[in-house]
Amino acid sequence: MTELHLWLRHETRTTERRTPIVPSDARRLIESGVSITVEDSPQRIFSLEEYEEAGCRVAEAGSWVSAPQHAVIVGLKELPDEPAELTHRHIFFGHAYKGQPGAEELLRRFAAGGGALLDLEYLVDDQGRRLAAFGFWAGYLGAALAVLHHRGALTTPLVPTTKEAMEAELRASQGDLSALVIGALGRSGRGARVALGEAGVEPTCWDLAETRALDRPALLAHELMVNTVLTTSPVPPFLTDKDLDEPDRRLRTISDVTVDVGSPMNVLPIYDTTTEWDHPVRRLREHPPLDLIAIDNLPSLLPREASTDFSAALLPQLSAFETSGPWGRCLDRFHQACRELGITVRELPDD
Repeated sequence: MTELHLWLRHETRTTERRTPIVPSDARRLIESGVSITVEDSPQRIFSLEEYEEAGCRVAEAGSWVSAPQHAVIVGLKELPDEPAELTHRHIFFGHAYKGQPGAEELLRRFAAGGGALLDLEYLVDDQGRRLAAFGFWAGYLGAALAVLHHRGALTTPLVPTTKEAMEAELRASQGDLSALVIGALGRSGRGARVALGEAGVEPTCWDLAETRALDRPALLAHELMVNTVLTTSPVPPFLTDKDLDEPDRRLRTISDVTVDVGSPMNVLPIYDTTTEWDHPVRRLREHPPLDLIAIDNLPSLLPREASTDFSAALLPQLSAFETSGPWGRCLDRFHQACRELGITVRELPDD
């Protein structure tokens, strides 16, 4: 069997500073016999020189398209629109299994080229628990930005920072507020609660028990809400446009960490596009005012901390990379998604 060759690609999104493999973990993988090529990337939080010192080969940004066939392309966010046919196995967050916009087109590109998507969201253990996730940092930053905005202390455009600097901003911000975290017991919910705690806010915490019979008047009675719920099947929405028009609504700031916009699993179908680093807040209603934060790469605002934690969790999975176990489940989920859309996948050639 050909040795594992990981190809760490450049992220085309200019605000993506994270990496799924940090240099220290790249060194550990290389010492275990894995070959790693790293593309140059001007915005990646770790320099190319750090990867070279760890023993990685280097390549130009975007050169993964001509990487050896057996190489496994590793990234985080969306692929560029070309090439039309994807011939490699790719590890990244594909956002292609919940009916999101562009999902079918992406899967058809893999089918046409004989490649495969090994979606990091579906890298799970035998009990279905995620093995590597950015959830804590997504929740932390989603809540942090919401508090700072609500208190009039959010500086835009957003720029990457450190946890220490963010903590200082949260502690310096002032103002009483009532906050609600939905999905409070998960990774993202825990991160949200930590950020709110840094800001001196003790939130109301809801999880499965409370969302099964959602009390919308109670939800609307909070000034700030952070949604961290991950759904795998359609559920009744937490809020609708009608709810936003309630004249006695106290809710003023929503941070949607989950960002399932465009998906039938979306529990907040009250907006249709995400917000961005340049303009992180969108006004949904004027009277009374209601603002939305819905950024789909929040952890990139703390790129070093988020990358280090994620890479540490991913390292043992990459060390044991094979077509069974968690990675086999990823491959099975890809084939299932293609079957559901009537897409025939070409078989990858043997190594």
